[in-house]
Amino acid sequence: PMQFLDLSVHLEETPSESLPVRITREDHVQSAPYMASFFEAQVEDLPGGFGWATEEITASSHAGTHVDAPWHYYPTSGDSPARTIDELPLEWFYGDGVLLNMLHKERGGSVSAAEVRAELARIGYTLKPLDIVLVQTGADKEWGQTGYSVAGAGMSAEATRWLIDQGIRVMGIDAWNWDAPYWAMRQRFRLTGDPAVIWEAHRVGKDAEYCQIERLANLDQLPFPYGFKVSCFPIKLRAGSAGWSRVVAMFDA
Repeated sequence: PMQFLDLSVHLEETPSESLPVRITREDHVQSAPYMASFFEAQVEDLPGGFGWATEEITASSHAGTHVDAPWHYYPTSGDSPARTIDELPLEWFYGDGVLLNMLHKERGGSVSAAEVRAELARIGYTLKPLDIVLVQTGADKEWGQTGYSVAGAGMSAEATRWLIDQGIRVMGIDAWNWDAPYWAMRQRFRLTGDPAVIWEAHRVGKDAEYCQIERLANLDQLPFPYGFKVSCFPIKLRAGSAGWSRVVAMFDA
């Protein structure tokens, strides 16, 4: 039978999420007068006196597990206006998944193109266009804690560019950020004075179009590094720089 594995974190109010998330909940009792008013009825006319349950959400499109659009990285991509999340082809967001184990990377490190190639050689896999590449750093184990946004490693510009050159259009990571954590980029900029180290992997989108998934989870539960499908359709946020996604891996048991 087909197995489904949730690779997403919750969209929730949590110490892990440095971007704003506010959820106002209305339960069945609170909503009952409002629901009854639709029908010119009384609360007593509703079964048990209960209305409906609802939530009102104020949140960044980059909170929780989400897909970044090229528009997030820069106003242009190549010689064209950068596309927003609702403009991207659906074909990008369902395909064969490939897991790259980067648990050996130091906290704050950046994965190189050579390390990506070495991991692909180790698992015996050759990338093909529109594969969905997932990078495991182990940072998801700190979800729910204040240190989550500074945990794990990230991807370098050269590794991102190399993946794009192989025809990869969607790639994701189990950390807060596709790049190395902000503290590590800040430290590198302080040491080098080189602006190229600032958000370097994201900025690859200036030249080549791609999407990244941030804040994946449960990659350690994938039973094999390839041979599974990934669905990661983002919500259709008009002119959005990102869209929340319920990322799911599917494989035969």
